[in-house]
Amino acid sequence: MKRILIALAAIAAVTVLFFLFFESKQSTATTFLESHWQRPIAAQGAPPKSYSDLEASLSPKACGQCHAEQWQDWQQSLHSQTVKAGLLWQFQLMAQSDANACLECHAPLAEQKALLALEHDWPAAPKTAMPNYISEDLAEQGLVCAACHVRDHKRYGPVPREGKEQTAAHQGFVVEEAFSQSEFCSSCHQFPDDWPRTNGKLRENTYQEWLASPYADQGVQCQSCHMPDRKHQWQGIHSPSMVEQALSVQLKQDGGQITAAVKNTGAGHLFPTYMVPKVDVQLVLVEADKETILIQKTIGWQVSVDLETEYFDTRLAPNQSMQLQANLPEYSQDATVELRLKVAPAEHYERSFEQSLGYAAQIEEKALSLLKQAYTEAKAKRYGITLGSIEIQQH
Repeated sequence: MKRILIALAAIAAVTVLFFLFFESKQSTATTFLESHWQRPIAAQGAPPKSYSDLEASLSPKACGQCHAEQWQDWQQSLHSQTVKAGLLWQFQLMAQSDANACLECHAPLAEQKALLALEHDWPAAPKTAMPNYISEDLAEQGLVCAACHVRDHKRYGPVPREGKEQTAAHQGFVVEEAFSQSEFCSSCHQFPDDWPRTNGKLRENTYQEWLASPYADQGVQCQSCHMPDRKHQWQGIHSPSMVEQALSVQLKQDGGQITAAVKNTGAGHLFPTYMVPKVDVQLVLVEADKETILIQKTIGWQVSVDLETEYFDTRLAPNQSMQLQANLPEYSQDATVELRLKVAPAEHYERSFEQSLGYAAQIEEKALSLLKQAYTEAKAKRYGITLGSIEIQQH
């Protein structure tokens, strides 16, 4: 008995030490991130005299000279598209203060805001020429490398992989474990608790959704899924492969009835996490000469364009399922039933842009051109995938 008590005491001590260590790491990360993501992000200032032009540059292309794989991945990511037509058309109508609120996440560097202020002739635009280390296209490149990795011209990054050594370029970099923790992403992917809500729900709540999920307890970070092998792609609802990774499907026939379950087994937050996408789930009877939609349901959080009214919220929490059930009509031999998804990653924006186009006569030409481009681009993001199928048995 004494040995058992000693063993239990040792286990308890180890457990306490683990949680103290975990809390200490979280506290350290929080302290760093409060400084790192202080808004607005301060201007970099003059680069060290020892820096070459390449080292001093804030341009992603300059980073790509040495970090080619990361640069190539970033170019294909949504982070590189955060300042495009959908945002720029609104800047034609906004005051600088309103635009800056958007830019805190879409293009957070002070240098990016300065460039846009010059372009739009905003009151607080710089009075002097921009330094050479700021490329003319920096603002419209969106969430650039420097937004996460550069402060006061110092480079910051995650713990190097095993076998990797610090580079001599730009005097190396400051190692921070926070880059590999979900909290790092929360600066943009979690609205503060006192921000506006729709039907009592924060309009961006991804980090809190993750904290409430089993993934947080298991130590599965945002980066685990959205930056596998440290790839700078951040794929999500726009990627068919990520949707397939997030959802699992069960299909079965019971006589003249088909039932299906679509379950969130792979997303560490609500699926989808934002109000922007809409996912239609269909059971489709496929015959040689025709297709028939047996039933359709929608997964998503749909709100009014003005964000004030919630129409429905059918998002799936981790391990939650949506059930579909349909009676089979008369069908031919060799028929199958497929479970299909029709994904509209930018559905809310589509409705918003479409409504704005109704006021086209009142919108200046440049803004209207950008609005039309944004609407076309939003609709082009739609895609369909088939998640499962079942051969129909005669009954």
